[in-house]
Amino acid sequence: MKSIPPFQLIPKALSEEARKMPRFKWAEAIIGTRHKLGGEPDFIQKTTVPHCKECNKEMVFYAQLDSINDEFCIGDCGMIYVFICFECLSSVSIIQSY
Repeated sequence: MKSIPPFQLIPKALSEEARKMPRFKWAEAIIGTRHKLGGEPDFIQKTTVPHCKECNKEMVFYAQLDSINDEFCIGDCGMIYVFICFECLSSVSIIQSY
């Protein structure tokens, strides 16, 4: 199966509003920094790699996006995982949280 080499994604605020956003009040320091492109997903819960609805092949992990702060928190400090089928050009996203 094809896999993407891992890249760390570091968010950069693109507006004054984004620069002024508060950080988490109570979450561990790592929450909000787990954005990643490629590599292996850092699943919070059980490993769940979807299969393409078109060809039924296991999809490739593309990226994970972390919660941003208390206002834009995914569930309970969760993440969104994105998978892609490069043959069918379809994608699926999964949300997991604590």
